[in-house]
Amino acid sequence: MLNDIKNDAQTRMGKSIDALKHDLTRLRTGRASTALVDNIRVPAWGQDMPLNQVATVGIGDARSIIITPFDKSLVAAVEKAILGSDIGITPTTAGTVIRLNMPPLTEERRKELAKHVAHEGENAKIAIRNIRRDAIQQVKDLLKDKQITEDDERKAEDDIQKVTDRFVKDVDAVVKAKEEELMAL
Repeated sequence: MLNDIKNDAQTRMGKSIDALKHDLTRLRTGRASTALVDNIRVPAWGQDMPLNQVATVGIGDARSIIITPFDKSLVAAVEKAILGSDIGITPTTAGTVIRLNMPPLTEERRKELAKHVAHEGENAKIAIRNIRRDAIQQVKDLLKDKQITEDDERKAEDDIQKVTDRFVKDVDAVVKAKEEELMAL
């Protein structure tokens, strides 16, 4: 019973960290990342389709993404979808190959992005603390229903707090790594 509560909290906290990592990969850091174009949808064959289903998406070098549509008639549609997206990069087309060159980030933009990363990290910590609060409340409810002893409650709360501390430390590490990546460019 208590292990189920702790394991559930651990799983949910892990998902919060995964969501943070996923959000941070979408951040434009000046380095090429295919995650940058994951959300772009292209009108193709009568419906809006994800870019990766109508073209191959790869990394050319550290600062460029190469997109090759499966059907050469889709080149213009892919280009238009990229221009219409909010990634802020103008595509360069050479035949059927579309290249996205990542411009270097200005110092001001890096600081803005670092603030955004810190904000996302703080949101992840808040989510983790809310999960801790829910888990501790479940433990208190068990105590109130006399299903566990006070000693069990204290031990469970300590265990939940240790798990929370570990995940908060993980969030700090993810945020620090992303900020260092931003400032190192």
